[in-house]
Amino acid sequence: MRYFSARKLQTVAALCGCLMLLGGCKQPPADMIEIPKGEFLMGSNDVDKEAKALQYGSTKPWYENEKPQRSVKTDRFYIDKTEVTNEQYKKFCGATGRKPPAQWPGGQYPASRNDHPAAFVSWFDADAYCKWKGGRLPTEAEWEKAARGTDGREFPWGNEFDLKKVNTMGQYSGTTPAGMFKEGASPYGVLDMAGNVQEWTADWYKQYPDNAFKDADYGEKLKAVRGGGWGGMGHYTLQVYVRTSFRNAAPPNGSFNDVGFRCAWP
Repeated sequence: MRYFSARKLQTVAALCGCLMLLGGCKQPPADMIEIPKGEFLMGSNDVDKEAKALQYGSTKPWYENEKPQRSVKTDRFYIDKTEVTNEQYKKFCGATGRKPPAQWPGGQYPASRNDHPAAFVSWFDADAYCKWKGGRLPTEAEWEKAARGTDGREFPWGNEFDLKKVNTMGQYSGTTPAGMFKEGASPYGVLDMAGNVQEWTADWYKQYPDNAFKDADYGEKLKAVRGGGWGGMGHYTLQVYVRTSFRNAAPPNGSFNDVGFRCAWP
């Protein structure tokens, strides 16, 4: 039998602890998809030449907070294939004692909606769930890469909008089962990256490098929200809000009927 000094044992223990924190001593949670290391095109250089944002009542110009499009590199990571469902979130509440959404009657999600994405969940709730599962919320860059791949596409499935591949514009008057739109998958096979519910990310809503747009909401007060939701917004706005580069923002302590989340790892 080989014996080690106390100092060596401490070194090994410390190394193993670091590896565990980095995800090196375990496998990603189930139902996650691997997103490979490498560069992708993030943001957009689109211009609202016809001032459609003003015509349709937007309080901010479209596209300006997405500029400039640039190459961004991410490490390899994993992301949930679908948005976290009511059933999954209920298990988390039961295991941790965290209060379920106030909109659940009697603390139970509505009947027949077990596989719908969990909404009315604050950023803090979403963050706690992901940590409980051994993961975390994705960064904006990770989220966008998982949604659009490396070719800068407008929507997860390509550059042409297709209402048959997404739940938006209020066509279902609410959420639909997570992962229902198989043809709307991203290049990596991630589902519902457009529509159904918008999704919390880990990041504060901040200005991109070299971005010239002055937004009073930039800073550490709102969290970046991605993906567009199910709500009825009209034909022009619907295409804007479910684009892969579209950025929204919300207060982290807020809860909304069209905002949910998914987790990343490690």
